[in-house]
Amino acid sequence: MMSFVGRSLTGIVSTFVESAEELRIHRTRVLLSLVGVAIAVFALTTVLGAAAVAQQALNESNERNSGRPAMLSANVYSTSMDGSVADPDRITDAWRAAVARHEIEYESRVGYGALTAQFVDGVTPVDSTIVDPDYGIMHRTAMQEGAWFAESDGDRLAPALVVNVPFWQSLGSPPIATHPTVELRGSDGPVTAVVVGVVRTSDFETYPRSFVLADAVDRLGLVGANQNGYQFEAWVPVDVGDDLAERLRAEMQSAVPDLQAEVYRQDYLSWGGGDPLLVLKLVVAGVAVVILLLGALGLVTISLVTVKYRIREIGIRRSFGATSGRVFFSVMMESVVGTAVAGGIGVALAIVAVKSPLFEQLVGQGMVEDFPPFPIEAALIGIGSSVLVGALAGLLPALTAVRVRVIDAIRF
Repeated sequence: MMSFVGRSLTGIVSTFVESAEELRIHRTRVLLSLVGVAIAVFALTTVLGAAAVAQQALNESNERNSGRPAMLSANVYSTSMDGSVADPDRITDAWRAAVARHEIEYESRVGYGALTAQFVDGVTPVDSTIVDPDYGIMHRTAMQEGAWFAESDGDRLAPALVVNVPFWQSLGSPPIATHPTVELRGSDGPVTAVVVGVVRTSDFETYPRSFVLADAVDRLGLVGANQNGYQFEAWVPVDVGDDLAERLRAEMQSAVPDLQAEVYRQDYLSWGGGDPLLVLKLVVAGVAVVILLLGALGLVTISLVTVKYRIREIGIRRSFGATSGRVFFSVMMESVVGTAVAGGIGVALAIVAVKSPLFEQLVGQGMVEDFPPFPIEAALIGIGSSVLVGALAGLLPALTAVRVRVIDAIRF
C-alpha cells in the first residue's frame, strides 16, 4: 500500500516537473496565449473585488439614509377627529421606558423643522433634523470637519450645531477648532449657536442644512417639531429586529392606548429586491469570460502545434513504457500549469489594483468609511477559472498525444 502511494505521488510530482520544463522550453509559443488568460483573470477578479467595494459604498449610502440594519422606526399619533394633539412628553416617556426595558443601546428622537440663521447675506431658513447623539452612529454619519455631537452637548448654553458643507461655506468655511458661531432666531429671541462639525456631503447638495440636538430644541425653542412630537429610532441586532419591532409596538400601544402606535423596520435589508449591481457584474464578467475563451482557443492552437512537433519525443517515451494515462496527464498539465501561473499573476495584479488608494477613491468617492478586504472568493474564482481554462485547452492536445504510437517516432 505504501509503495503504491509513493509511486503515485512520484508520478504526480514528476508530471508537474515535466510540464514546467516543457513550458520553459516552449515559453515563446505559449507566452502570448497565457497573456490573454492573465488579462482575462485580472479583469474577472478585479470586477469581483470592485463589486465588493461598490456594494459597501451602496450599503453605507443606504445606512446614512435609512439607518444601519436593523433600524426600527416608531411613530405615535392621534387618530381623533377633533383635532386634539398628543402629548409629546408622554410619548417620549413611553418610548424610553420600552427602550430601557429591552436594554437597547442606541436610540434617538428624530424630528424635522427649520432653523432661522443669520448669514452675511441675510436671514435664511435652514432645513434641520432634530436628533439625539446616537443618531450619528445609527446613520453612519460621515464627518468632513470637526466631530458629531457628544452627550454633553445637550447641556450647552450655546447650542451645538452640525452643519453641511453649504452651511459651513456660508460662514466662510472657518476652522472648526476656532469654534465658529452663528446667530439663530429662537422663540425667546436671538441665540448664538456653535458649529462643532461639518458632515460630508455630495457635490449635488447646494442648500444649507443642519442637525441640532432635541434637548436644545426643547429648551430654547429653536425648531418646532411636528405637532405630535418626535418619531423614534432604535438600532437593534438584525436577528431580533422583526420580533422586537412587534414587541415595541405592543408595549407602546399599551402605554398610550388612546393613540395609534406603529413600529417597523426601515433599514435597506428590509426592503427586499435583488442585487442592484447584478447587471454590471454580469456584463463585465461576460466580457472576462469571452477573453478567457479566446485565450483558451489560442492555447489550444499552440498546444496542438507543439504536440505535432513532439511526436518523436512522445513515441520514444511510449517505447520506454510511458502509459497512455501518463502521456495524457503530462500534456494536459502543461496547459493547466501555464494557465494557473497566468491566473495567479492576474489575481495578484487585481489585488494590487483594487486595494490601491487611487482605486478606492475612484469607486468609493470619498463616502466609504469601512473598505472591505479583498474578497477571498474573488481570488478563488480567478484561480479556479484559469485552471479550468487550462484543463479545457489541454484536453484536445492530450487526446492527440495519446494516439501517438511508437512507430510514429521512427517516421519523424
